[in-house]
Formats: sequence, C-alpha cells, structure tokens
Amino acid sequence: MSLHLFDTATRRAREFVPLRAGEVGIYVCGATVQAPPHIGHMRMALAFDILVRWLRRSGYRVTLIRNVTDIDDKILTRSAAAGVPWWAWAQRHERDFTAAYDVLGVLPPTYEPRATAHVPDMVQLMERLVERGHAYATGEGDVWFDVRSFAEYGALTNQRPDDLPPAADEAEEEDSGTAVVKRDLRDFALWKAPRATDPDTASWPTPFGRGRPGWHLECSAMAERYLGDTFDIHGGGLDLRFPHHENEQAQSRAAGSGFAQLWMHSAWVTQSGAKMSKSLGNSLMVATILESTRPVVLRYALTAVHYRSMLEYAADTLQEAEATWTRLAGFVRRATERVAASGDPIDLGEVAAAPLPAQFTAAMDDDLNVPAALAVVHERLHVGNIALAEGTQADVRTELLAVRAMLDVLGLDPERWQTQAGGSRAESALDALVRAELDARATARAAKDWATADAVRDRLTAAGVVVEDSPTGARWSLAQDQED
Repeated sequence: MSLHLFDTATRRAREFVPLRAGEVGIYVCGATVQAPPHIGHMRMALAFDILVRWLRRSGYRVTLIRNVTDIDDKILTRSAAAGVPWWAWAQRHERDFTAAYDVLGVLPPTYEPRATAHVPDMVQLMERLVERGHAYATGEGDVWFDVRSFAEYGALTNQRPDDLPPAADEAEEEDSGTAVVKRDLRDFALWKAPRATDPDTASWPTPFGRGRPGWHLECSAMAERYLGDTFDIHGGGLDLRFPHHENEQAQSRAAGSGFAQLWMHSAWVTQSGAKMSKSLGNSLMVATILESTRPVVLRYALTAVHYRSMLEYAADTLQEAEATWTRLAGFVRRATERVAASGDPIDLGEVAAAPLPAQFTAAMDDDLNVPAALAVVHERLHVGNIALAEGTQADVRTELLAVRAMLDVLGLDPERWQTQAGGSRAESALDALVRAELDARATARAAKDWATADAVRDRLTAAGVVVEDSPTGARWSLAQDQED
C-alpha cells in the first residue's frame, strides 16, 4: 500500500500525495522557550522525527520547518520574575531544547526560524488581512482577527463560532486590568500593544503602532516564508489543535493562502490520566530523567506507542523500555561480532539502503504504525537469535541487516548509537576504565597468571560489570544489560 496519514482536519486516514512529486514540505510548531523541555515536548518532536525519517527512507526530499517562539507573555513574565532580560531567558531555554533534541537523536530541521526574526513577514500578513476585511485595529498597537468575517472559522476542529469560548487574549487582558475593545469576544490577537510592565525591547514599530506578535500570527508568517502559501503537512501536539492551529488556518486562508493540505497531531504524555504540564506540577524534565536513563532508552519509550495514542507514563515505563532495548542491542552486538569475524562487516551505508521487510513497510505506511513495525522487528530478532545458535554466518548476517535497517528507520540502530559523538562523558570514562582492566586481565592470561586474571574479573563483577569472552576478545556490559 502507499503511505496513508491520519488527517486531523478530515478525521480520517488519507493517501499522502505531495503537492510536488518527490518533495514534501512540513511545518511543525516547535518550542515556546519559557522553560526547559519535559518529555511531553520530546514525544511530539520524536513523532515528527519518525515521519521525516520514513519520508526520506521512502525517497522523498523533505523540507522541515520547526519554529521557535522566543517572545510571548510567559517568557516576559518569567524572565522579569527572575531578573533576566527576556531575550536571554529565551535563548537559555532554546539551548535546553536543542540539547534535548540532539541527545535523543532528533534530526535537525531544515530551518529553525525564531519569531522575533520575522516581524516584517508578520506585518505584511496583517496588512493583507486588514485590506481584505478580516482584521481590524483597536487603538495603538492592537490588531484583531475578525472570526465572523471568515465563514470557514472552526472547520479544522469541527466547531461553530457560536459554541466557542472567548479568545484567550480576552482573559489575559481582563487579568491585566486593561479594557478590551473588539467586535467579538472570540476575535483573537494578531498584534498586541505593550503592557505597562513590558521592557522597551519587547515591542516593534508597525503601521498599527508598537507591539509584539500574537502567538498565532508568527507561525502563519514563517510557514509562508519558508514553504510558500500552500504546503503539504502541518504538525504539532494535540493540544495545539484549538485555538492555535484553528487560528493559524483561518488567518492564512483568509489572507489568500492555501496553507496546510494535511494536519497531523501527536497525543500527550499523561500521568495518572492527566496531561503532563507545568501547571499541574507533574512535568518530567528531560535533563532530570537522563541523569539515570540512557537517551536511547528514553527515545524508545517515547516512540514505541503509536503517535496518536496517549502515552501513560508510569514508574515502570523506562524499566520496560530498558529491558526491550537490552534485548535488541544485545542481539546486534553478538551478531555484529560474528559477522565481523567472517570478514564481511555491515556498515551504516548498507543499513540505510537495505531492503525492508514487507510487513514493516506496510506498518509504517499505515499512519506510521510503530507498534506494528516493532512487532516485525521482534519477529526478526527471534529468527536472528536462532541463527546465532544454529544457523550459518550468512543467516546471521541477513537477520542482522534486517533488524538494523528497521531500527535505523526509527532512529534506534544500536550501532549508530554506539558510534555517535553524542555519547556522555561518563560513559566514555567508564569504558576507558573497564577496558584498561580488561587489558590487564588479557596480559595476565597470556602470562598464565590465572590468579591475577581472576582477581580482575572479580573486581569488575563486584562493580556490576559482566565480562564475556568471545572469539574476538573480551566484551563487557553492565549487569542489567544482560539477556533474560
């Protein structure tokens, strides 16, 4: 079958047909850099990372835009409370997000534009909306989108304007004590006049007065700047469907753009059934988790559940992912040693070009059904373990290549993780220390000094390091990394 993706707008899976043959343009709403990233942020990023990987593996040239919202009310409020310039606060947390993307193996976007660098594009879009009668100004610096002027408003989320609550901007202005003057409480802000507490650096001159961007305007402007007025896929977390994506679609189409042809949304990470968020106090920061969890294990945990299904995060989530990753990496390690000993090793280029099992391809083409794809991986893993025990070198090589090729599509090829430069300094230091001990043990064994050799092994065992002798030399792993 051809690739089918679930379109949030039509609420059904559709065959994916790009606007231009062989090319795909994707816009994904990135981070609002008000605080460090939690695993909910990373789950969304990983969902679209797998989409990009699969599209590229299928032969498409992909342009991925993932924006950074580096100016908004929360950034201004939090930076002021911390006594830090808003732009320094935003930059600090942008670096936190970049580090989290990198350590979890998220491929970099083609472009990663910041909102503050695209104010002229936003002003031009506002001017088009005002000229077309879909936007209006109320005083110095405030510009609103007129939802009643656009008949399709509510189409993305299948809602009628009369059933919608007031726009979030209304509540924000009431909280600040500022009177709101707009035609309809559902009209949303395109541009905001500065608050009395805002620093001078947090506003820009426009034909409508000084102000700063509304949240929705920036994404429409940047999507058009980098992908044109019509593009293939718009993505983000499920919580962005309304109001953010609804408002994006409305303002872009009201301005005359075709905008996104297909919408994709990833589901939340939940704890005890509640959406992970800072306001609930149940966030799990990426940096904190990685103090005790390998990045590849966290990646596996966040991608093993279908992207449109809620991921319930519990105490045993990472333990299960660790156990599964151990089985996968253990097979790849043992099979790689066997294949290398035969003088016909597998390199990364061969993995990237290897034919994929038909069932795996069918699963990925079925709206990126990663759980079904992983089931195929485990089937071939089972066959590979049998080959290691009973089969020929050719059998082992065939299964190793199949397993690695499938895992590579998911960003999980153990050999790539083993060799990537992003390994932690602690892991590198541990490897160096253990290998020094193993070298001393090898020297003792060569001299038939069995007491010294056994003492080295005992020391490593006491430290939780398991040593296995193989035809290619001793190898080591931590005790919890052994096969069941």
